[in-house]
Amino acid sequence: MFRIPPITKNLLVINVLLFFAARLLENNGIDLNNVLGLHFIKSEAFMPYQLVTYMFMHANFEHIFFNMLAFWMFGRILEQVWGPRRYLLFYFVCGIGAGICQEIVQYIDYVSQGLNQYEMVTNGSVKISMAQYLNGWTTVGASGAVYGILLGFGMSFPNERVFLLIPPIPLKAKYLVMGYAVIELLSGLSTSNSGVAHFAHLGGMLFGFGLILYWRRIARRREYGFSSWSEYKPKEPSFWDRLKSKSKSGRRSTFQRSDNSQFNSDNTATRQDTATPKDTLSERKARQEEIERILDKVKKSGYACLTEEEKKKIFDFRNN
Repeated sequence: MFRIPPITKNLLVINVLLFFAARLLENNGIDLNNVLGLHFIKSEAFMPYQLVTYMFMHANFEHIFFNMLAFWMFGRILEQVWGPRRYLLFYFVCGIGAGICQEIVQYIDYVSQGLNQYEMVTNGSVKISMAQYLNGWTTVGASGAVYGILLGFGMSFPNERVFLLIPPIPLKAKYLVMGYAVIELLSGLSTSNSGVAHFAHLGGMLFGFGLILYWRRIARRREYGFSSWSEYKPKEPSFWDRLKSKSKSGRRSTFQRSDNSQFNSDNTATRQDTATPKDTLSERKARQEEIERILDKVKKSGYACLTEEEKKKIFDFRNN
């Protein structure tokens, strides 16, 4: 538990605590899911804050168990790579985006069924008012944010192999993400009143995809100095390639002399005011070679194969 990064750990704790709080309050006649869950925008119970709070509420034990399991598996890795601030922003953008998409889909359903023309509706064998019926359109769960995190993992580590429980086979992350997206899309189009917010899942992935593209666009501008998106044509290097290029860029193509001058590759000397100690240069070279060794290991076997010490070296080097 102590090895889980802080944002992932705190979000896990909040979700679990609110789940048990909802069960306890339910025994006392208070429906916390009804208060904090996301209601349809036409419902009298809808409140704007529910776009945030609904992510921390869950319908049953299976719902929260599988959401938190996936959140722990992929979220902690993304937090280590992206850092806590960017990771937390990504989590909430995906979750809120999923809620917005669910509201849009529900509104389309509301209009297509012509519910705005009725004051009463039959729910089973009982007739209830339209206001009561719409209050039942409630969305809960962190699934939208979790699907966004799954997409973020697939885009960050597309060739990382994930071992599935059903069926028990290893699958590359990029294929896993594409498979889930297709399944959710087909499920959302072919089923109705299933109790699963398939389009909220897709919404989380859609907003996550847009945010990652935006971050990559900003990174390209900063790295290459382009003023517009159309000026950039080459393919962006991966996260590990950027680290490796950063490591190689620290190497000097000159030879240090004891008289404070350097010989370039064309045998011309340039004068320097201060000399760099030989032990500093050797330590820098050793550190660069170690970073390149770790990055090669990641490309061959994946990020999960690194030891805690190797992971620390990578992130210390990235932050320097």
